[in-house]
Amino acid sequence: MTATFPLPAVAGRGKVARGTLSRLLLVTALILGCGRTTESPSPPPASRPSILLITLDTTRADSIGPDAKGVETPAFNTLAARGLRFTQAYASVPETLPSHSTIMTGVYPAAHGVHENARRLGADHPLLAERLAKAGYETAAFVSAYPLDRRYGLARGFEKYDDSFGEGRAERSAKETTDLALAHLQNRSATKPLFLWVHYFDPHYPYEPPEPFRSRYSGNPYGGEVASMDHEMGRLVTAFMAANPDGVALVTADHGESLGEHGEAQHGNLLYQGAMHVPLVIAAPGVAPGTINAPVSNRRIFHTVVDLAGLDKEGSLRNDEPEVVVGEAMKPFLNFGWQPQMMAIEGRLKAIRAGTIEVYDVIADSGETRDLSSDAELSRGVRQALRDYPVPSLKVQPVAQNISEDERQKLASLGYIGSEARPVIRPDAPRPKDMVHLFDDLDLASGLFERGAYAEAIPILEKIQQADPHNLMTALRLAAAHSALGRNDQALAAFRKAESIAPQSPDVRHYLAMHYARTGDWNRAVPLLEKVLAETPDRLPAIEAMAEARERQGRLDEALELRRRSISMKTPTAEELVRAGQLAMAVGNTPIALESFEKARAMQGDAFQHHLELGVLYLDTRRLDAARSSLDNVRPNHPAYAMALFKRAQVSALLREPDMAARIDAARRHADDTTRVLIERERLFQ
Repeated sequence: MTATFPLPAVAGRGKVARGTLSRLLLVTALILGCGRTTESPSPPPASRPSILLITLDTTRADSIGPDAKGVETPAFNTLAARGLRFTQAYASVPETLPSHSTIMTGVYPAAHGVHENARRLGADHPLLAERLAKAGYETAAFVSAYPLDRRYGLARGFEKYDDSFGEGRAERSAKETTDLALAHLQNRSATKPLFLWVHYFDPHYPYEPPEPFRSRYSGNPYGGEVASMDHEMGRLVTAFMAANPDGVALVTADHGESLGEHGEAQHGNLLYQGAMHVPLVIAAPGVAPGTINAPVSNRRIFHTVVDLAGLDKEGSLRNDEPEVVVGEAMKPFLNFGWQPQMMAIEGRLKAIRAGTIEVYDVIADSGETRDLSSDAELSRGVRQALRDYPVPSLKVQPVAQNISEDERQKLASLGYIGSEARPVIRPDAPRPKDMVHLFDDLDLASGLFERGAYAEAIPILEKIQQADPHNLMTALRLAAAHSALGRNDQALAAFRKAESIAPQSPDVRHYLAMHYARTGDWNRAVPLLEKVLAETPDRLPAIEAMAEARERQGRLDEALELRRRSISMKTPTAEELVRAGQLAMAVGNTPIALESFEKARAMQGDAFQHHLELGVLYLDTRRLDAARSSLDNVRPNHPAYAMALFKRAQVSALLREPDMAARIDAARRHADDTTRVLIERERLFQ
């Protein structure tokens, strides 16, 4: 491993230019992490240690451990005293999902492609749990917040992945998560070594620690959250070690919290120490207690766990190999079109590139108050890392397009939702650090918009637009907010502004098409929707709008196909399943109709109101007992009760029920204009 990135050693490469070769190797490192691995001879599964990985959300390095300022964390301190503590550990991204994606894959976001929340990690990136499961480990995970929901790709390889937070909730407390993890430890059969990942979310804003920590830290609620989480972590580590005396425990954080430093209240927008410097400790047999002060990335946790499991030593933190640590904060770039940000750290010096370069001595100046860029000598490795770190492609939508309204609400409730619009990148793009005065307004407007509080969001969006007139996301949200409130003139004016920012943007076409669909102007909506779906076929709102358009046009086969596509891309509601079932019935597709109505019935239970449709479908497929049961559930106040009686009489005749005559008579007595003709023609009744 070189001092820059984990790479194979290179020697005797002929006449390849040295600079060209080094750039090639750097990009390879960013994409492949630790490059090709050579597995060590593996001990049998029974002799491998059980491993506990704890990830602390939103936990600054200086808020936990022996050097914590104003916070008592005895559980972490105990672990640090008997383990190896890394005082200069860094996250790769100041957001939950991308940082955990790095921890669980061992590669930077430039390789795994998850640069912000609400994306999905691709199945082509092997996960730590998959590696350990293949080696004979039992695997279990307990996560505490919706950004790590299984839909985002981190559940692969886990036999148990507990991400149930309760109806309508987007997170759960450390105590709740610990209780679940302890129950799992108590109830499991110890026939295999265990890999247990537990994620705590508590220090995330808003800071509301439980008692007694609320009173104890009344002036520092963030610290109270950390202290409360530490207490629960102590319960977990104690129980885990009691069950696994030779077990391994690793604790780190996905990122920190700025707490107002450099103008950032929380995290996600900047790369300064408060958000990027994280705790990291490893306690394991064979790992000597002590302290490592060299910079390391918690990306290497993947390789360290693999090493501690006896599978492969390459890239492990036990190797004490120097590295240039890199990180990124691409949310402002992807959401607002501001300068992309990356950092590189080696020794004492940390360099941040966002249009210009800042340099800080993070040992002497942990608050990063003195920019040394005019005098500092950066190593070749640091300069190369800043120059060659790949900027994410804007050809890929920054936010997953297939999340439902309920799922968007959950993310928004945690302050975690990005733009659906591709930003316009301009030569004079501002640096995020120069736009900190907009952070609070951007977060507030985003939350209001996602919650549907459009009237409240509009003045804040207008304020942002005045300060940052080339911000496409703001222009589109302003247009959509006016549209949702029925303010057609204001909406169209806002759309014209968006078009002036990005004349060829498919996002502008998408939002404008949705506006026309909302106002019922389908002649304008349909051509735009067709173009949008040709460019980006997986845009869920456009698919749903086009389904409605095709239905209105009488193109029911296409409408059904579109509704089926939308259902496959998300967790559908019962109402959406019913509509698909009705369309399938209209085009004569009985299997799809049956599947749709049955799923809707399973979701709604006693509230299900479409027993007539199911009865008709069961009768059509000669499932007579099921047809009888469904039709018997149709209530007399149903607007098509006459049809239900007719169909039930048909079932009775086919089954030769004793009361067949009475049922035929009831169908005749309650017949309407439609069923009266059908009854007279029905041979079963003759």
